[in-house]
Amino acid sequence: LELRAPHLPAPLHLLFALLNAKGLSWRERIKAARFMLALRAMNFRLPQDMTVAELLQRHGQDAALTLKFWEPLTIAALNTPISKASAQILLNVLRDALNRNRADSDMLLPRLDFTALFPQRAAEFIERHGGQVHLSCGVDAIIPQGDGFALQTAQGTRHFSHVICAAPPAATERLLRPLPELADTAQQIAALEQQPIYTVFLQYPASVRLPHAMIGLHQRFSQWLFDKGSIAGQHGLLAAVISAEGIHQHLSQEELAQKVADELREEFSITAAPLWHKVIAEKRATFCCAPDLQRPASQTAIPNLLLAGDYTAGDY
Repeated sequence: LELRAPHLPAPLHLLFALLNAKGLSWRERIKAARFMLALRAMNFRLPQDMTVAELLQRHGQDAALTLKFWEPLTIAALNTPISKASAQILLNVLRDALNRNRADSDMLLPRLDFTALFPQRAAEFIERHGGQVHLSCGVDAIIPQGDGFALQTAQGTRHFSHVICAAPPAATERLLRPLPELADTAQQIAALEQQPIYTVFLQYPASVRLPHAMIGLHQRFSQWLFDKGSIAGQHGLLAAVISAEGIHQHLSQEELAQKVADELREEFSITAAPLWHKVIAEKRATFCCAPDLQRPASQTAIPNLLLAGDYTAGDY
């Protein structure tokens, strides 16, 4: 499947992209375009949340169109299978990415790794403005006090007027559980189901490359392929990303790496053997974005103690 949006105002760019999509029949293109127009007429709001699978069925999106287009889009956006994913949250993503400005749907691939792209720059900003960044300094407990909070850390106890807890859900739940005022919040966090993301890195000889920097595969273990040579100058390094739960979780890392190598050979005639491979399995990468999910608010019941993370209540 290939979608190319022309330089037209939103949502015309998407309409033209769907109507000219390679890999979809004319019937499928018309169905997808009608569905998007129906969502726009509804202002991307549902009277009652449901799964993405239910919404697609109600709007006549057949199995082939779902497999080729809507399922990969949902998993990429929500990291949740369509049988479990919230239709309303997906519509929020479509509203903001496809319905406002044409540039909102541009695909951007960073040439830097995420550490250099976000955390390092954030740390530099904090330090430039008089703050301090302490690495390898885990927080063991948050203790509310009259004038703020005491944080028990690996480097001793420190005092602050405000606390923003931006840890993963499991670590946040552990820190909040001892606080009676936040028992309900801790319970909400503990109830969240998690979804995985697997990344399989295969290092080939430097001459090996993909036809494009990023490619999606249909009905394969590999969902998205990235050519790190084209993106970041790491020639011969290919990465396969596999989002959400699936049968790949039952394979060993060796078996999964071999499956990806087999797919690269079958799809792109890459016959060379990988020089090495590495599988990174984030088994609790994101929360399962289910319909009507009760997610904690960023502002907790304790003043000046806030939560930050994708699992907190919001449009996404």
